[in-house]
Amino acid sequence: MNFNPSGPFRIGDRVQLTDEKGKLYSINLAIGGQFHTHKGWLEHEALIGAPEGSIFTTNAGTKYQAFRPLLTDFVLSMPRGATIVYPKDAALILGYADIFPGAKVLEAGAGSGALSISLLRAVGANGSLHSFEKREDFAAIAEKNVISYFGEKPKQWQLTIGAVQDLVDCSDFDRVILDMLAPWECVEMAYNVMKPGGVFAAYVATTTQLSKLAEALKADERFTEPESFEGLIRGWHHEGLAVRPQHKMNAHTGFIIFARKVAEGTTALKRRRRPSKGAYGAVDDE
Repeated sequence: MNFNPSGPFRIGDRVQLTDEKGKLYSINLAIGGQFHTHKGWLEHEALIGAPEGSIFTTNAGTKYQAFRPLLTDFVLSMPRGATIVYPKDAALILGYADIFPGAKVLEAGAGSGALSISLLRAVGANGSLHSFEKREDFAAIAEKNVISYFGEKPKQWQLTIGAVQDLVDCSDFDRVILDMLAPWECVEMAYNVMKPGGVFAAYVATTTQLSKLAEALKADERFTEPESFEGLIRGWHHEGLAVRPQHKMNAHTGFIIFARKVAEGTTALKRRRRPSKGAYGAVDDE
């Protein structure tokens, strides 16, 4: 899609059509193009130049409301190689990692490019994103999805095929964001490439990964006490006075863990706490 979040529809725009039952259809506007369903057809040129939210009627009388897809719509419908970071988690990462316009961000791995798109939008034209992806096939899918979303490869984006642990001669990233199987292997690298005060964030799927990473950050002693959580979304049904939670919910997808790099030569303050009995395995009673 041409990255044009406002204004009338243009040639090349991706458009989302919604019928009266809420069913969604996605098209890319082209001169001479037609949208066909068993409920009739629409000429693409009828949409070009019209404002978002307009209603169009097929030759069979079926009505569709047209909008550009939101980022969430695009991400959930784009081609995938690796499992994506879902929009609810990407939003939490952007917020809690404080991804700001102009930030210099390191990402690994790029996967299918879902989080890369969100990060690129957040850092803006004056920021930069360097994404690493070990698998060439995943990198190709990520690059295709990013180009499809923005209409071109963003100038502030660098995509490298390889292991992020190999990154050297760089120490000025504001943020390090990891979505990989063993992020605890990258704690030393993250410390070396980040500015003091920079945010380390990782997205992991299991409690085992979460525990190993949290303990690695604590053992390193050069990051603040890690904090972690998961994001759960429960939709609600509302029809007049019948307001109730929906029966299905967007529940666990992954855990997000954050920590900040402390000043060079400084050891992070340790939290004073009484650990739960058995938290660290069997201990001597003596």
